[in-house]
Amino acid sequence: MRPLDETETTVVFEKIFKFVGNNLKNIVENPSHEGPESEPGRYCFRLQKSRVYYVSESLVKRATNISRKSLVSLGTCIGKYTHAGSFHLTIMSLNLLAANAKHKVWLKPTSEMSFLYGNHVLKGGLGRITDSIVPGDGVVVFSMSDVPLGFGIAAKSTQDCRKLDPNGIVVLHQADIGEYLRDEDEL
Repeated sequence: MRPLDETETTVVFEKIFKFVGNNLKNIVENPSHEGPESEPGRYCFRLQKSRVYYVSESLVKRATNISRKSLVSLGTCIGKYTHAGSFHLTIMSLNLLAANAKHKVWLKPTSEMSFLYGNHVLKGGLGRITDSIVPGDGVVVFSMSDVPLGFGIAAKSTQDCRKLDPNGIVVLHQADIGEYLRDEDEL
């Protein structure tokens, strides 16, 4: 497990910034109250076998006793690098994104299952949407009872959604909590 280098950090922060905006500062400066120290520590990003983890510094210090080959996971896996070198956020980063989300979409109860099966969010299933969303923004998808279901990329702006037909795509699916069941072998 090693720290991210400068280019890797830039790529990871750009991807997270797409979803949380200026709240990225809250993620980076989040105090950690883990470990025996009385002073709160910090969280950091570490790379292990092409996966990026969000982990407290005190846990990283304690994990130095474990060899890299034996270490399977540490902290929260927020994403992974592909063979081509691009970075993809995984569903395990949902709690981090939902707590700091800049743009949110709420689904009607009738369309929640469709989203959880991996389908895009349609206008007919949209319950509420935050203002000032532009196409290409990262969006966190919630149920009407404020339970985070997943995240995706906005296909239409907030204004375009108002005049869109019910079968038009509003949010392009990227990840949802149904992946815990569909892809449990890979997670």
